[in-house]
Amino acid sequence: MQIVSSVSATDRGLAYGDGFFTTAKIEFDAVIDWPLHKARLEECAARLFFPSLDFTLIEPEVQRLIAGTPLGVLKIIVTRGCGGRGYSLPAHANPHLLLQLLPFPEHYLSLRDRGLKLGTSSVKLAPQPLLAGLKTLNRLEQVFIKQELDLLPFDDVVVCDNNDMVVETSIGNLVWIEGSRVLTSTLDLCGIKGVYLQSLKSKMDITEAQITQEALLNADAVFVCNSLMGVVPVYAIQNKVWNKNTVTRFALEHGLYD
Repeated sequence: MQIVSSVSATDRGLAYGDGFFTTAKIEFDAVIDWPLHKARLEECAARLFFPSLDFTLIEPEVQRLIAGTPLGVLKIIVTRGCGGRGYSLPAHANPHLLLQLLPFPEHYLSLRDRGLKLGTSSVKLAPQPLLAGLKTLNRLEQVFIKQELDLLPFDDVVVCDNNDMVVETSIGNLVWIEGSRVLTSTLDLCGIKGVYLQSLKSKMDITEAQITQEALLNADAVFVCNSLMGVVPVYAIQNKVWNKNTVTRFALEHGLYD
């Protein structure tokens, strides 16, 4: 494994999207939920047949990069590096790892109070259980979703699979509340298992379920979550409106807000 500042034109990450990444929130020189981001990287490496990652090399470089950062974003990108014939894997892969420190998205700071109005994307996620849950470098579906969203009067969109089951939104995982139950979408065919969602599952009982968008509209409350913005209430999906304070109370009761 080699930490690099740029990649070659022959890098497999550039040529084939052969790699994966994670994006983490930085607060006061610390990577929030670092053990979960580390576990994500390890799972991606194992499932995509990468060599094991050397965190004794990675972690000191991460700490050096984020030192003195009160609020920011750490992005870690891992590619398989160069080599191999066509799509075939190189006999001895030498993964390339890029570390980026990025500004924190300022609009995320107001989302918790404002909430989100969601539309519905016409782009459907294709099922691929070999990649389901992983944050790979193959993100063209999300590019199409964002291109469509830019033309719509919504903050974000609900994204479904080819069977019209709700998967996620363009920016995070969907979670909904039905009475005393907390649920999220089953992600065994497509979608991303977000680190923040994994953190929530360690704090409360969250049931995975398949749901249509029509059924989602019957929930008592809905929110979107990711590692950077945490829990953000959904106050509307299309013409269905919720009281976002239901999510606020839920988050406060479970210690999810500072």
